Amino acid sequence: MSGHAGSGGRLGLVVPSSNTTAEVEFDRYTPEAVSIHTARMALESVSVDELDAMSDGAGRAAELLGHAEVDVVAYACTTGSLLHGPGFDAELEETLSAAANAPAVATARSVVRALETLDAHAIAVATPYTADLDERERDFLAAAGFEVVAIDGRGIEANVEIGALGPDDAHEQVIELSETVDRVDAVFISCTNYRSLDAVAALETELDLPVITSNGATLWDACRVASLPVEGPGTLFERDGE
Repeated sequence: MSGHAGSGGRLGLVVPSSNTTAEVEFDRYTPEAVSIHTARMALESVSVDELDAMSDGAGRAAELLGHAEVDVVAYACTTGSLLHGPGFDAELEETLSAAANAPAVATARSVVRALETLDAHAIAVATPYTADLDERERDFLAAAGFEVVAIDGRGIEANVEIGALGPDDAHEQVIELSETVDRVDAVFISCTNYRSLDAVAALETELDLPVITSNGATLWDACRVASLPVEGPGTLFERDGE
């Protein structure tokens, strides 16, 4: 993806309180001229009840980021933005945009945009989640028009445990998953607290497939709508999404 060389901006990031990955990955793949400003929402366990309660704080978080006059707000939580099924992600973006007086993107919707930009239809999904959330994610992606050929979860609920996973874990999980499926159009590594963006380049080379992650899709989408420069890894960042 091409940005505006020499320009900068302010990227507002809304994350669960226990997320230790999104800020690190966003900062790693944006130039120094783009500053990252974060608001947090209470969440310790990636469960349906806690995700549901967390979403109540999203508007206030975006409003506070608006005080910093950010150029865009990115709601960086995958399951938190798909929990209530089709349409909730778009409503969430509208709510956050109004609260911050800036464009807003939500991870679940950003993933859909990324997969559509890559012209992906059949996908394999790797997650750190429990089976319940995997099924909700499968249903969301299916409703968005994608064939989820396979989905593999690690069964982790404590978000700090998810945050302890690294690119090597993501690489191993995706390689094992790829050995169980026939040809797919893309691989999606889900969860903004799953440190997996650094695994994308090697996985794309090995699999000869586009690979996207939750943070990668969210960062790409946020920078796209706000015309901010970004230099992320993989096929997605070579596309402008228009």
